Amino acid sequence: MMQVETLWLHSPTLFAAFGMFLIVYALGYLKLFRFWKPNDRAGACSCCISLAHGTPAAFLAAYCMLKYPLELARQNTPLENAVMEFSIAYFLVDSMHYRVFFPDDFVFIAHHLATFSVIASCRYYVGYGGLTIMSLLFLAEITSACQNAWTLASIARRESSQAALIYKILSPLFYSFYTVVRGFVAPILIYHLAQFYIDGKADDVIPRWLAYCWIVIVVMAILGSMAWILNLWIELFRYNARTWSNKCIKTM
Repeated sequence: MMQVETLWLHSPTLFAAFGMFLIVYALGYLKLFRFWKPNDRAGACSCCISLAHGTPAAFLAAYCMLKYPLELARQNTPLENAVMEFSIAYFLVDSMHYRVFFPDDFVFIAHHLATFSVIASCRYYVGYGGLTIMSLLFLAEITSACQNAWTLASIARRESSQAALIYKILSPLFYSFYTVVRGFVAPILIYHLAQFYIDGKADDVIPRWLAYCWIVIVVMAILGSMAWILNLWIELFRYNARTWSNKCIKTM
């Protein structure tokens, strides 16, 4: 494993991205959302750094998948390593955010730490399996822009009628997109990844125990995502049912 004292030289993207995310967070906190309520202000800043990470990471991951051979057990490319460092920096900064402002949100903190461990072990421990991380990163972040726009609208809707309207319009669109990606595409990908690693096709370069850890963490993340979006769908259907019922009562 890479020594701590040499991390700076081997991971320039990590430190540059870490500084960038801190600056984005600070701009959001000190400038963009300075008049928002404390918790809303912090949540909006988290969305800012998520926006700065998600869509670029998704496109970079897609580019890596198109540019390099589709071999799950090949050595990481320099670009894949840079993309992983970019993502590690984001998870570090956002984990700091949750530790300071929402320390009781154990589920999200655990999610960040688990994701961080998968990416960091691929980048710094084995140096192989970059395609696996790129494919997972693409699926995880392709919904980022829509999700963060929805989250910001959700936070602001209590104070803004325009935000409330955006939230109302965006909710079914975001839920549908997220459901397709996390509920249908992701399980198919994970099945093929799990089959590859369980068959031992990467044993020469990736320890079986580590591959199993990756699989378990990713499966748990997907199950958590599916439970989350299912709960949102239920809330939306209940809201629409109440709205329809109230309209019927008023017309009687």
